[in-house]
Amino acid sequence: MSTKKPLFVFFGTPELSVCVLDALEVRGQLPALIVTAPPKPQGRGLTITPTPVALWAAEHTIDVVTPERLDDAFVQMLGNSDWDVFVVAMYAKLLPQSVLTLPRRGTLNVHPSLLPKFRGPSPVLSAILADERIGGVTIMQLTEKMDAGPIVAQARIEIDEDTGDGGWPPKGSEFEKFLATEGGNLLAETLEPWIAGDVPAEPQDEAAATYTKKFSPEDALIDPSGDPREELLKIRAFDKSPRAHFFHNGKRIIVTDAAIVDSKLKILRVIPEGKQETDWK
Repeated sequence: MSTKKPLFVFFGTPELSVCVLDALEVRGQLPALIVTAPPKPQGRGLTITPTPVALWAAEHTIDVVTPERLDDAFVQMLGNSDWDVFVVAMYAKLLPQSVLTLPRRGTLNVHPSLLPKFRGPSPVLSAILADERIGGVTIMQLTEKMDAGPIVAQARIEIDEDTGDGGWPPKGSEFEKFLATEGGNLLAETLEPWIAGDVPAEPQDEAAATYTKKFSPEDALIDPSGDPREELLKIRAFDKSPRAHFFHNGKRIIVTDAAIVDSKLKILRVIPEGKQETDWK
């Protein structure tokens, strides 16, 4: 296998994409170019702020582009170099076929589930809600159909039931970061063998495909007197946006921690509407 480092473009936007970049950096695999979403207004002052990936690129002195549209001009710009591969990890836009096929070895995607299970926008939270302790990450070759491309590599992960030291079910945001890092590690192991043509791509089993959706605040509404396990899974999954909540005396109460005690849901920590986090009691 060649010792030449891969020449690739990285497409990504949020903090989770940075987890993948950090894993690649550990293996000495830095992209030559980064594509991310344009800066957007953030915070109360609506300050125009670059994406986390753009900030990472600046720290590592890597060229970054922030196209509004993936149009012909963008495709032409990318076409000026002989890329080995493109890598996508939670980018804000769907890549058209004209972009996917530009590199010599196509475009790879990091997906935080064992495809074809949990395709779509929320695989990690959906796995928690489904009480699916056995999961993993997939590196697949991107096609125009969402999350349906051939599988290049997979890593299986099983998490033990919570014993009080951070097992299953995990918090949604923490599990997303964990799987993003594991996906980055798997990508780092796969990148050079894939470019060398030493790794086959296996078609997905369409009959086994399941799909996820983008969650709304209504999905994060809990019933404190409902099924304890189902409500605990919601509280763990929806710890960021949307956030697990219920209404008490007409006020919205965000639940930040809970446990099952004597087969009943025990709420431990909450954020009452307009107040700071506190013990529920």
